[in-house]
Amino acid sequence: MSLAAKATFVGACAVSAFTIWAVHHQQTQERENMYQGVIKDDARRREKMQQRQQAFDESQRKRELYESVQKVE
Repeated sequence: MSLAAKATFVGACAVSAFTIWAVHHQQTQERENMYQGVIKDDARRREKMQQRQQAFDESQRKRELYESVQKVE
């Protein structure tokens, strides 16, 4: 094998190895970013449920107050 052929082969292997590593690294980063989105969605959902529960509790409190003041038929 000539020196040029060996250099070309080694260069092609190096480029291929770097490409595989880069794609793997990119996929890992994308997977982590997607998981962070799920965590943020869960936090937003919990916050919304808490706000709805507070609004419901306030509505119940007002209803009890109004029913104690006025007779409901």
